[in-house]
Amino acid sequence: MYNKSVRGELILGNKTYADITNDVLRSQEEKAPLWWWIAFAVFFILMSIGLGWAVPKTITTGIGVWGNNNQVPWGWAIINFVWWIGIGHAGTAFSIFLLVFRQKWRTSINRAAEAMTVFAVLAAGLFPAIHVGRPWDEMFIFPYGPNSRGLWVNFNSPLLWDVFAILTYLTTSAIFWYIGMLPDFATIRDRSTGLKKKIFTAVSLGWVGKMSSWRKFEDALAILGGLAMPLVIAVHSIVSTDFSAGVLPGWHETIFPPFFVVGAIFSGFSMVVTLMVIIRKAFKLQDYVTDDHFDAIARIITFVSLIMGSAYLIELFIAWYSGNTYETYVFDENYLKGHYWIPYWLMLIFNAFLPQLFWFKKIRRNLKAIFIITIFVNVGMWLERYNIVVPPAAEDFLPANWFHYSSTIVDKWVYLGTIGLFGVGVLLFIRFVPMLAMNELKQQAKRQTTLKPTEEEEKSFKKLLSNE
Repeated sequence: MYNKSVRGELILGNKTYADITNDVLRSQEEKAPLWWWIAFAVFFILMSIGLGWAVPKTITTGIGVWGNNNQVPWGWAIINFVWWIGIGHAGTAFSIFLLVFRQKWRTSINRAAEAMTVFAVLAAGLFPAIHVGRPWDEMFIFPYGPNSRGLWVNFNSPLLWDVFAILTYLTTSAIFWYIGMLPDFATIRDRSTGLKKKIFTAVSLGWVGKMSSWRKFEDALAILGGLAMPLVIAVHSIVSTDFSAGVLPGWHETIFPPFFVVGAIFSGFSMVVTLMVIIRKAFKLQDYVTDDHFDAIARIITFVSLIMGSAYLIELFIAWYSGNTYETYVFDENYLKGHYWIPYWLMLIFNAFLPQLFWFKKIRRNLKAIFIITIFVNVGMWLERYNIVVPPAAEDFLPANWFHYSSTIVDKWVYLGTIGLFGVGVLLFIRFVPMLAMNELKQQAKRQTTLKPTEEEEKSFKKLLSNE
């Protein structure tokens, strides 16, 4: 049972059902503000240059235009791939975990988190596709028939597991996101005319809000949530095997699967907070995305930050305790005080120390502080992926082969192109799709207070009952 005295009001202002509908759909029914057009133009330019110039140049010229070399065959492409996959855990970890554990405070934020998952996974999937070097031959990695081309895929390769995991994760997340929006699509359909009404009539799949439909709707979400929960663990665990299955010092660690999963949740939750601070401020949704929501997420980020810091210490301890000269060199001479000490120490500060400021209530409930800290966390998580990918490969067993890695302009623009893709997707989402789950907000408002329906709502409810 929801206890207001403990958790606080999650919807402020004694909102009626009509108030919730009007507030959430205001961003769609009014003209787009100037800042939206400016942001859309910036992200669209990034996407156009990155995906329209850098990616085609990579495909037509070859991955030699990147900074990769014989010593560091994986560079920014894999760094960014793992980083985006981590952010993609935001929707599944935030929405589905909290749904299964019946955490009602998720209702104001889960829709945006689910949207982030879809766009982040789309951005992540681009990197393996172009990193193979010959994208036109990618069809050979799909086992679409028993030896139909006389060529079997290598099922022992973790890279192939990535393909299956990412496609499964993207499909499940998109279906979960879409099904959850059906009642809201029907609401937009009933408030629209012309072409917009036809579009939302199609995407709402004939939803009329019968009691039987609501039961099936909630059962479907619960089943999908239960099926998707293992994906959160499986996807990033599989990504971690790309490294832990190798023999390089700094890679072959059994701690990697849980380490990657926790790191993904860490970066995903941080990106959710960053996005929701902007959405709350831009669309004046203080009554729905309250300080209590940010307080709850900040507590989770603080806890996960402690786990991340413990994992960093465990890595250092294992390297020392193993007595392995090569392993000790990577962590002692390379990370702590060697060529890569700057990204390593910044990673520690941003991921392990800075989020501990959330122990102070004033900081947890200060939007500017939360926004800044979560941005630093996402930078720190990018640096973590850099520290995993580059240093162990750049300086391995044979010093004669050591070679410094640096990215090129093409590397940078491919990455900026995916940021543009993510930004364009999020902006289109908040402009044309309800950014908050209206049906769940109304249920939450009902739990907080007994709402007296309007005369129009009573007539609509009686009509639905008669249709049963």
